[in-house]
Amino acid sequence: MKFSVFQVSRKGGRVKNEDRMGYCYTRESGLFVLADGMGGHPEGEVAAQLALQTIAALYQREARPTVKDVKAFLAESAMAAHQQIMRYASHKAMLDTPRTTVVAAVLQNATATWMHCGDSRLYVVRDGRLLVRTRDHSHAERPKPTGSDAPVNRNLLLTCLGSPTTPLFDVAPPLTLQRGDRIMLCSDGVWGVLDDELIVHTLSSGKPVSDAAPDLAEMALRKGGAHSDNVTLIALEWEMPDSADDRSGVSTETIEDGVFASTIQAGMPSDSEIDDLDEDAIERSIAEINEAIRRSAARKT
Repeated sequence: MKFSVFQVSRKGGRVKNEDRMGYCYTRESGLFVLADGMGGHPEGEVAAQLALQTIAALYQREARPTVKDVKAFLAESAMAAHQQIMRYASHKAMLDTPRTTVVAAVLQNATATWMHCGDSRLYVVRDGRLLVRTRDHSHAERPKPTGSDAPVNRNLLLTCLGSPTTPLFDVAPPLTLQRGDRIMLCSDGVWGVLDDELIVHTLSSGKPVSDAAPDLAEMALRKGGAHSDNVTLIALEWEMPDSADDRSGVSTETIEDGVFASTIQAGMPSDSEIDDLDEDAIERSIAEINEAIRRSAARKT
């Protein structure tokens, strides 16, 4: 498995950067995650960090060296991240909960499968055109009633991680990758000021992703001006193992089985603020969620 990747995150005109992103990989699998902590609620950066750490911890446990059931992994990891945020809020007796959007993609066996909750997006560009874009869980992207032309607030989300209500998320079917496919995960600080046409044009400009990604970030910051949102993105180009392209990138071909590499670092909150993200805690979170889902399904029948 070989890919070129570049990630960038800028504070913009905000007081702090509440976005978090990173990736990790084994010999035969890669995980890419981006979370956008939500303003208007406390400690959005903590919610985003917890989402990344929880999903990465589950991935490290499951990717041996591939994830057996990617769609199940993405669904379970999203719900486990939500539970960790709720546990954090409960531990601190917070009146309002930290919240975050999230988008995550797993690449393995020459396919990409992704999950998203909220309005952090994933784009797939192939041969200079937009192949796939996630649809936001927002009122702006929900179909309008026939004949309605009422203005819609794009910042009003239908779901997120950390909300008191159970989050909703979409898991896409696997997409078979081709050499040269470009995938970008980004926060709304990028797509909120740059339209899809410009994003696709920049990603497919012929430049390596190490140039295209910072170009997009700079354009978003300039367009956002003094009040720019946090601008965060991860862009990667999929390259088959026999690629003759000598540009710098990540090649997992020489990684030994059992080796796990990650750019997702453990950060806040400290151990004194919340229990470690250990396997038992994650297992309990998943079991609680699965039981709630079963009870809900039983009531409907």
